[in-house]
Amino acid sequence: MPASTPARWTDRLLVRRALWVVPLVVVVLAVIVLVAIWIRSTPAGRDFIGTYSGFSPLPAGTAVGIPVWLEWQHFLNSLFIILIIRTGWQVRTTRRPTMFWTRKNTGAIRTKNPPRKISLTLWLHLSLDVLWMLNGVVFYVLLFSTGQWARIVPVHWNVFPNAVSALLQYASFNWPAENGWSNYNSLQLLAYFVTVFIAAPLAILSGVRMSSFWPRDSKRMSRAYPVEVARAIHFPVMIYFVAFVIVHVTLVATTGVQRNLNHMYAARNDESLDGVWIFAISVLVIAGLWLLARPILLRPVAELTGKVGR
Repeated sequence: MPASTPARWTDRLLVRRALWVVPLVVVVLAVIVLVAIWIRSTPAGRDFIGTYSGFSPLPAGTAVGIPVWLEWQHFLNSLFIILIIRTGWQVRTTRRPTMFWTRKNTGAIRTKNPPRKISLTLWLHLSLDVLWMLNGVVFYVLLFSTGQWARIVPVHWNVFPNAVSALLQYASFNWPAENGWSNYNSLQLLAYFVTVFIAAPLAILSGVRMSSFWPRDSKRMSRAYPVEVARAIHFPVMIYFVAFVIVHVTLVATTGVQRNLNHMYAARNDESLDGVWIFAISVLVIAGLWLLARPILLRPVAELTGKVGR
């Protein structure tokens, strides 16, 4: 029996499971839509949406509009997240890597852990993680120093019933009025809050535990935070990011694509084509880096910090 047979059977099993998930998701979404339409047709449902429009008021003095620095942050986060998801999936599914990297243990990157050979794909995944974390530090600093935090951090309890109202409006295909330039609806606000302040830290903390940066000599730390726990967290968080990206892109495309792209890429609140062109260029950049992330092209870069071999 060929050595690759078990891997092929595993891949087939994953495909079969995925095929069962698709119709299940369709059925669940259909039920949600029908229930939302029924709720909106009742007097209690109409009163609820009349009381809670889907928008929670922002703190007094919150700046209107999206600054230019946030445009760059959005692009960089999109770039890193897409490539991290891709390399993470490759690390999880590749059975026999063809090229490996062993770090140098000298200079600024000297650690107590002895050098360990890892696949070149895992090296790229970890390198992207580091860049994403550095970009995240800049994002957090700018977010709180400019007051933009108020747009994605809930400050009133009514954000929760307003989020339910926004969900009912989305699910019943009578969507809330979009006003992202000045105030996200409460469902968007909570989604951004979870992504920035919960999902991202969980991805980092679980990723560090699974990486070669974790101090393996510290048995106490390893017992307190078992690697099995990190693995149980890391993959679901990746699934969350995939779902977030899909929903985010869908809503951008269906709620006024030109205006939304201007908000996100051109720092403008109009329907010009500036944001569309910048977005198109960003897609080409991401697609180009996606295609260039191949072992033969990654090798010279990886050799700057370690030894690469087959």
